This record gives sequence, structure tokens and C-alpha cells, in this order.
Amino acid sequence: MRLISYRANGVPGVGVMTSDTEFVELSKVAPNLPNKLVDILGLPDGIAQLENAVSGQAATSSFDQVDLDPVIPEPHAIWALALNFKTHIAETGLTTSPDHPHIFLRVAAAHVGHLQPILAPPVEIDRAYDYEGELAVVIGRGGRHIPKDRAMDHVAGFSIYNEGSVREFQKHNRQFGLGKNFGSSGSFGPWLMTPDEFGNPYDKVLKTTINGVVRQEVCLDDLLFNVEDLIAYLSTGYSLRTGDVIVMGTPGALPPKPGDTEGAIENQYGPIKYAGMVHMKPGDNVTVSIEGLGELTNHVEADGPVEYRPA
Repeated sequence: MRLISYRANGVPGVGVMTSDTEFVELSKVAPNLPNKLVDILGLPDGIAQLENAVSGQAATSSFDQVDLDPVIPEPHAIWALALNFKTHIAETGLTTSPDHPHIFLRVAAAHVGHLQPILAPPVEIDRAYDYEGELAVVIGRGGRHIPKDRAMDHVAGFSIYNEGSVREFQKHNRQFGLGKNFGSSGSFGPWLMTPDEFGNPYDKVLKTTINGVVRQEVCLDDLLFNVEDLIAYLSTGYSLRTGDVIVMGTPGALPPKPGDTEGAIENQYGPIKYAGMVHMKPGDNVTVSIEGLGELTNHVEADGPVEYRPA
């Protein structure tokens, strides 16, 4: 089953996909259920109630009639991984612990949904605005001190993340902080796919394209720490909650092909340069896909000018 969060005329809703663009609006077939996906996941039998409600129902809406939200619009926590793909470690030359995952936090204001614009900062702030295609894991059942062999019991489903990173700000101090949390810099979607439909995550291929050119392509078995590792590790110190998101890190860039000047090191602005990296810029179209899961697509737009903007 594939589940989405959306807004229709500003009103939040939950949908169950019937095709890649059409869905059943839960409010029309089960108005007694919550209108937020995280609240449905928190019910003891929320997924079962969803399945019963939409069984045999035809689509009632489509993507072009709504605004898609991030799968979980405002999770309590977004735990993100740095240097968690062997190919990314190799290309950067950076080191990380083989025993303890490198974790940082993102905030909800830093991501948007499928087909919504992501915002590139003005060039006078930072030109090194980089894509990071990633697998996202949504926690369904919370818990503390979760053993690895029970970890997948706590997963509601999987999604896709483009963890847009502003590299100069990321390097301002030892914490990634603001460089990982510019407003609307990343995206999360298009849907949550339940584990029974997605299957084994580690035999799937992740791919990122910029304007149709493949920039990342790797099997998810390249992960340094897997989903079970992260759930067990995080729950050692933190009680995982329904709707929490774990973003599993990004793979390395593909080497540039002959004639691909965009991926040349001399055209890069970040503090760490490596062949094949291409910065996102206004006008680009970025798609992150995971085999069997779907595609997350966003158009890159320019953020507003550097001027005082009181709320």
C-alpha cells in the first residue's frame, strides 16, 4: 500500500494510491479516521482500517488537483546519516567510525513534498547546493532499546528523500546545523510504501538524475549501517516515536562521462570537490528514484533575495 499526505484548498488529508498519480481521499471513504497520516499510524490497527476503507474504491483525486506534502509533514524527529555509503566515503576521502553511525538532525521546515519547488540559496550566500538522494524510513511503532531482530517490526514504511545540502554553511562548525536545514532545501516523498509491498530494501537500486542525466546510481547494499542498525542504535538513548523519520545517507556521485563538463571539479564551489558532483541551481529538475518504491521529483527555484523579511 502507498500512502500520501496532501492539502486540498489548504485542508490536510491522507490518500491511498490507486496508480502512480491517482488516489482515494480517505476523508471521502472513512471520514471517522484522522486526517493526518502520523495519527493513523499511531492507531493500533490504523493500517488495517485504511485497507478496509479503500478496498474496492475507485480513485477520487489525482496529483494535479492537490498540493503534496512531505509524507510526514512535521515529524517529531528527522534523524539523518552522514557518510553512510561506502562510495560516498571513498569519493570524499573523509573518515567515519566503523562502529558508530554519524548522525545529525534535520527540521521539518527544511523539506517539501513531491512536485513542490526546492529553493536554491542566492549565490552570494552559497553556490554549493547539492543533491543527496536517500532512502527514508518512517517509524510506525515507537520503542526504546529495540533489538536488531525486532527493528523491522517498528517500521511503518519507506519513502525517498532528497537531502539538499548547503555545503559552505555545513562546514562552518563541527555540527552540520544550518547547512542541512535551509528552508525548503530538501524534499520527502512521494509516498510511504508499506514494507510488505517494498520488500527487501537492500537489493534495490537508488538513482538520482539532474535534468535527465544520471548523477548517482548504487544498490542499497552499499550502506555502512543498515536500517536495523540505526533503529537499535537510536533507541538506545531515545524513545523512537510514531512518525519519526530516519534518512539513511547518500551514495557517491557517478564519475563524469567524456564531454560532461558540469561534473568537472573546476566547476565546483564546495569545500570538498570530487569528480561527478553537480550543484543544483535554479531551473534544474531533480529526480531521486528507488527501484520498486517510486520517484521523488522537484523543480529547483531561487530563494528570495538577501533582504530583511519579518514574519
